[in-house]
Amino acid sequence: MVDNAPVLSFTHAGLTIEGWSRAAVQSYWRVPELKVGFDLGAQPWDFMGTPNWFITHTHLDHVAALPVYIARRRMMKMEPPIIYLPEQAIDDVRRLLQVMQRLDRGRMNCELRGVVPGQEIELSREHVATVFPTVHTIPSVGYLVWERRNKLKEEYQGLPGDKIRDLRLGGTVVTREVRTPLLAYTGDTSPGGLDGTPALFETKILITEMSFIRPNHRREKIHKFGHMHLDDFIERQDRFKNELIVLSHFSTRYHPREILKLLDAKLPETLKKRCHFWL
Repeated sequence: MVDNAPVLSFTHAGLTIEGWSRAAVQSYWRVPELKVGFDLGAQPWDFMGTPNWFITHTHLDHVAALPVYIARRRMMKMEPPIIYLPEQAIDDVRRLLQVMQRLDRGRMNCELRGVVPGQEIELSREHVATVFPTVHTIPSVGYLVWERRNKLKEEYQGLPGDKIRDLRLGGTVVTREVRTPLLAYTGDTSPGGLDGTPALFETKILITEMSFIRPNHRREKIHKFGHMHLDDFIERQDRFKNELIVLSHFSTRYHPREILKLLDAKLPETLKKRCHFWL
């Protein structure tokens, strides 16, 4: 393994959350069990094998390493990756990759797919991702991965197995799809990005930003620039039903000791025990 970018790791409910995030520096995440990554502000060498990447927006600390990731996969003779990103950014990102191709003299082989809020993306038989709107200073989205299972419809529960088999053979649909919100990543957003998608408060794992924490930082200005403050989470403490909340993207104004001290002092215990601070 080549160590070229910091990576923290945390495992919950059978999923491994890997990556690192600091505001205006770089953000990159992946969940190897789902074969997906989120944002590419940098690209740890070990992340190269992840074939599907979801970009929330095109600020450099979230997308600067996109050409590097694509070029490395080509160099290692891997299949071209699939890159999902806001539809409004597709043309400019394609032009960017064309310029990098001329400069690097190496093909930028990838499949760019523009996404819009409400869109569904098939990941596997068990998982599907949906796109939700976030609120930032440029076009931005978040991604929510659902676990899906087929369950027997209520009207057929209790029937013998041979009866259910006969119904299936006769063309009757005896199951319905049940979805459970599994993991969500917001990228950068003001509180509207949370409030606009209620399932984010229910998803098993939520990866989100808390860029600002000091009491003297004005929230109206923070929200204007598409970010969240510690107090936004405190106000919504009763809404969070998540098993794990990964808080990240803290401003470089803060030393990690200050972050931990303030979060320990101000976060309600019922919320704090479910939070993991990415520092």
